[in-house]
This record gives sequence, C-alpha cells and structure tokens, in this order.
Amino acid sequence: MSVADIVQTMQSKFNAGAAAGLDLVFQFNIEDGENHYLVVKDGTCDVQKGDAENANVTLIMDTETLKGITSGETDGMQAFMAGKLRAEGDMMLAMKLGELFPV
Repeated sequence: MSVADIVQTMQSKFNAGAAAGLDLVFQFNIEDGENHYLVVKDGTCDVQKGDAENANVTLIMDTETLKGITSGETDGMQAFMAGKLRAEGDMMLAMKLGELFPV
C-alpha cells in the first residue's frame, strides 16, 4: 500500500462534523515515501501531495507506522512514545486527528 493509498483511505474516514469551524493544515513527512498534507477547513478535507507552506503540525514517520495508525493496528500515542512518530508544531493538533479520522 502506497502513502497515497493510505492518505486516500484517511480521507474516506473523514468526520466532517468534527471539523466544523476548523482551519488547519496537517503535514505528513514520510521518511521512506512521499510527503502529503491535509487541509481541513470548515468541515472539508483536501489531500495534497508534497509540502504545505504553513502546516500547523508536521508528523514525521515511516510508511508502516502511518499504515498502522490509520488502520487502527497501531496506537498513535504508543508510536509517539516509542519514537516511531515525531511531531513538530502544535502537538495538541496531532491528538485531534483521532476525532477527524476515526478508525
């Protein structure tokens, strides 16, 4: 499964209700794959390939970790504690991803 496939799967699970009134950019830097970012704005989610200019939070991990977190096999907090996931920027927004993209 490619990073693009994983990100598309995330988009299909998007909870628009949890995104009402939000205007955020989540950057995903994938160490062994392509970078993507999600623009969450007023109940919508737009996926883009590449690097966002002003990401609110950047999540750095490998493809396997991203796949595990989005499928529910890996707990994001455990991945973070184990050093498999790093976050730069507003760490509290990383926690919001669970509400926006329920597994």
